Amino acid sequence: MRTILAWLSRRPLWFLHAIGAALGWLTWALSPSYRRRFGAHAALAGVAPAAARRAVAEAGRMVLELPYLWLRPAGAPLAPPVAMPGAEHIDAALAAGRGIVFLTPHLGCFEVTAQAYAERYGAAHGPITVLYRPARKRVLREVVDSARARPHLAAAPATLAGVRQMIRALRRGEAVGLLPDQVPPEGMGVWVPFFGQPAYTMTLAARLVQQTGATPLLAWGERLAHGRGYVVHISALAEPLPLTDPAAPEACAAAINRAMEGLIRQCPQQYLWGYNRYKTPRADADPRA
Repeated sequence: MRTILAWLSRRPLWFLHAIGAALGWLTWALSPSYRRRFGAHAALAGVAPAAARRAVAEAGRMVLELPYLWLRPAGAPLAPPVAMPGAEHIDAALAAGRGIVFLTPHLGCFEVTAQAYAERYGAAHGPITVLYRPARKRVLREVVDSARARPHLAAAPATLAGVRQMIRALRRGEAVGLLPDQVPPEGMGVWVPFFGQPAYTMTLAARLVQQTGATPLLAWGERLAHGRGYVVHISALAEPLPLTDPAAPEACAAAINRAMEGLIRQCPQQYLWGYNRYKTPRADADPRA
């Protein structure tokens, strides 16, 4: 596996995306359960069938671009350089001496968002710490763990120790990154709507903001056609997190879900509709029952 990933990491991005698109459609053709989940999730969001079908190829492109992002030589810049519209929101937060909590859905190339920040801001403002769930297979886990430890980029496991690592980073005025549409472990989320259906949603993002005074910002990495690279879009939350609400965990999680929905509607053809967003954590109550 290491040999294959290393070979892929040296291929041009247009080549990886072309092979990835074919892989996306092959997965679609061979997995009825994947097709059903993909179609059901897109329909819940009101996405037109044509836009949803484009996301089939994009899911494959997401997989095949990972060797390039993970395994290119340490210190080698992203090529072509990544544009970052909305970077003034980052500049303002850093100028105020506050940490940043980046909220990124499974949209476009979410791996590139942290790398683009690290490349542009890491040397002057410290690394960005991203929360991740270790891979189950040992070989893949070793590759991922080493690949994500890039210059000015630190990885925190989805454990109590990882949460403490992120809190320390924010209190130093650094940045952290989360995927708030990822189903958290049991006991670390609440049931709130996501495209109109209850989804178990993490409370960690709002707790980090509440405990450290960090600035929450939205970020997503648009994948450009024909291997032309990426654009990382940065924006502020349209509605402030209701941190003082008596029902703060649910209210904040619902507000973050609405923010994620807004980003996804900007580019539904690059959302990972096949992700099992509505699964039930083991031993947790499900209001749909």
